[in-house]
Amino acid sequence: RNQRWDSFAVNTPNWMNGLPGSPYRGKDPDGFYLRDELVAVFERYATEHALPIRTGVTVSRVTRLDGSSSFMIETVDQLGRRETLESPNVVVASGLMQAPKFPAIAGNLPEPPLQIHAAEFRSAAGLPDGSVLIVGSGQSGCQIAEDLLDAGRTVYLCTSQVGRVPRRYRGRDTLEWMQELGLWDQTTADLPDPAMEFAPQPQVSGVGRLGRTVSLQSLHGRGVKLMGRLKGIEGATVLSDDTLAAHLAFADEFSAELKTKIDEHIESRGLDAPPAEVDPTDLPAGPEVAQTGLTELDLAAAGVTTIVWCTGFTSNLDWLELPVFDEFGRPIHRRGVSPIPGLFFLGFPWLHTRKSGIIFGIDEDARHLADAIVSRRA
Repeated sequence: RNQRWDSFAVNTPNWMNGLPGSPYRGKDPDGFYLRDELVAVFERYATEHALPIRTGVTVSRVTRLDGSSSFMIETVDQLGRRETLESPNVVVASGLMQAPKFPAIAGNLPEPPLQIHAAEFRSAAGLPDGSVLIVGSGQSGCQIAEDLLDAGRTVYLCTSQVGRVPRRYRGRDTLEWMQELGLWDQTTADLPDPAMEFAPQPQVSGVGRLGRTVSLQSLHGRGVKLMGRLKGIEGATVLSDDTLAAHLAFADEFSAELKTKIDEHIESRGLDAPPAEVDPTDLPAGPEVAQTGLTELDLAAAGVTTIVWCTGFTSNLDWLELPVFDEFGRPIHRRGVSPIPGLFFLGFPWLHTRKSGIIFGIDEDARHLADAIVSRRA
């Protein structure tokens, strides 16, 4: 409702966004919900299943009651009214991406330009006239760049190392191929590199009838001025390193590797799939893309009036006053079951598998926790 821009579309096709007891049954399984459409889906689900949801209430504290096996949950509503609840079980389903994350370097910029996070961006019309600098080239950064280009804005983009997948390949959405390849069911133990658990989601977009591929080179072709990773600010000049070529190559290789896996899967299973189609947006970047990249940007000279920080989100679990965090501040659990009896987690990235952090994985993980809760009650 309040952390996505006006033209936002989810990046998973509709068939992946069914909820427990309500699989997708619409006429457009390969389409993509727009922001308000997905909100409406949640609202209908809550109504149809008579879920006892209380909105406009913030949980301010969760702790264990002294000498009891139950938890105390303190809440406050929009009028400041406080209430205390008690429960033998608590499922923390808040996710790990509630609070916008700004790098420390953001504080070194002069005023103006206006600085906002991707969570605050709504549309180009809500920004001051002028050019826009976007920091971060994950899904949000690339999609906001497209939104601004459609509005006729000049865009500068500080890139980062992010993979890319084509939206469709050999007759199917790429995410459907990932399901058939078993990639959504991978656990962290299955990953060839443990660091992959913390990698950003690959560049892709659900905007359009069947979504579309997004790449740094396609943005460059539309006029976006690309830079490497942000490394410093001197006065009103933004400085980046020389990693643009590496970022381009990383995304190209990521896409190529996935397409190779799909090709090998089709061949090994003897599947009837059309030949690979040409996707101009997914073609590898030529050397000229990196050669025209910038390493310095004088904000005033470039007419930059707004900086959009697409630098992700961080968790905010300060209200969970229980000894359930590791040395990095991450919740301790085994497939969502914490070492504190009655405390559970749901909807976190890699809670159990790759799909745990998206709607597609909620049903499976929720059933596991429901069984654990019922078993504990018995």
